[in-house]
Amino acid sequence: MRHHLLAACAASLLAAAALPALADGYGQGVPMDRNASAMGANGTKMVGGAPMYPSKDIIDNAVNSRDHTTLVAAVKAAGLVDTLKTPGPFTVFAPTNAAFGMLPAGTVDTLLQPQNKAKLTQVLTYHVVAGRLDAMALAERIRAGGGKATLVTVEGEPLTVMMRGKDIVVSDAKGGMATVTTSDVYQSNGVIHVVDHVLLPG
Repeated sequence: MRHHLLAACAASLLAAAALPALADGYGQGVPMDRNASAMGANGTKMVGGAPMYPSKDIIDNAVNSRDHTTLVAAVKAAGLVDTLKTPGPFTVFAPTNAAFGMLPAGTVDTLLQPQNKAKLTQVLTYHVVAGRLDAMALAERIRAGGGKATLVTVEGEPLTVMMRGKDIVVSDAKGGMATVTTSDVYQSNGVIHVVDHVLLPG
């Protein structure tokens, strides 16, 4: 009897010791989400103050995020709404309004002009990768690539993803860097990763 009690206590202690390692995530190759606590009452992730429902598509969710009004306006101006409502699946690196605000003054207004639709489309599709690549899938590709992985975008040019601590970092064709601030926002037709900078093609 005493032997069984000692074994049970030892198992409990081992389980408690393992919790920090599991919470670390990155030790298992899974990056931690800075905003993982931003969950709705029904377990859905919150982005820009709105719940992101996995049963809805990328567009139907994105239009409700107050942090992505610039992105949504750009997608509409580029005529990409119907594309991002198709089954896909797509992986979207979604810059916030603040990310667009870091571009040189006047850049967004210029891109939104009708005569610049082709350039706007190029920039936006550079943020989209075919397939559903969540944080675990990205981390696995990074490990397999020896610390970095190349993703071919819908635009045609590559993005490079790597780990910086526990964060996923995305490098664009111009050497710019964006950090994934909220990962694994699942959609019916893919997954969104919120990023803090706009990615620019070459």
